[in-house]
Amino acid sequence: MENSILLTPFFLDQSLPGLISLAKPGWAANRPALPQGGNPQAAMSIVHKGIARHVEKILNDGNRPVSIAGDCCTAIGVLAGIQRTGIDPHLIWFDAHGDFNTRETSPSGFLGGMPLAMMVGRGEQTMAQAVGLDPIPEERVILTDGRDLDPEERDAIDASAIVHMARAEALLDLPLPPGPIYVHVDLDIVPAEEMPAHNYPASGGPSTDVLHKFFERLNASGRVVAVSVSTWNPDLDRDGRSERIGLSLIASLVGE
Repeated sequence: MENSILLTPFFLDQSLPGLISLAKPGWAANRPALPQGGNPQAAMSIVHKGIARHVEKILNDGNRPVSIAGDCCTAIGVLAGIQRTGIDPHLIWFDAHGDFNTRETSPSGFLGGMPLAMMVGRGEQTMAQAVGLDPIPEERVILTDGRDLDPEERDAIDASAIVHMARAEALLDLPLPPGPIYVHVDLDIVPAEEMPAHNYPASGGPSTDVLHKFFERLNASGRVVAVSVSTWNPDLDRDGRSERIGLSLIASLVGE
């Protein structure tokens, strides 16, 4: 299975030009024109629809989609595209945050803190419905490490059926779930001390050595059907360190 990389240079509904410089020959780009000043979810859904179409085509062509974008909401489009091909994956979600808030639990109302909840059918479903996403059963989801959670978000995770691995190191001894696997990585899972160029950095977390080991294990399994990555903020990466670390981790996960 060959990797087919899709670059979506957006953070939510805002263009993120700094990501464009990552593009290499052979990469596809998802850069739709978005309406300005309207409903952010409507604009984001345009982005997600493009991702879903690309992911569906890549899988139908026998390749593996690797989505690189500026936020975790784009995972909604990736999962929708996977489902359109009839694949019913397990989801492993790497993130310093839970992304499990809803309008009712979020202190800020930040949409970027809600995508995993949306994908399992919790809270507002506007963006999930826009791409025809069927909620993924909570018991098919592993979240790690989710070290930076809002109080009510933590309660929701604890009461849910998702598997929350608070220590990513424990994944090294965890049997992989059966069948096809979709892996989403928010690179803010890397400690801010190592990789600081994030909008919402979080101290602590797994070392890059631990992540490399588990990513290599995932790749060697041959069962990862799709990967999505929420990147660092290029505008904050003044010395290029976060880019170097991020690209190295992506390479371990997809075998390049």
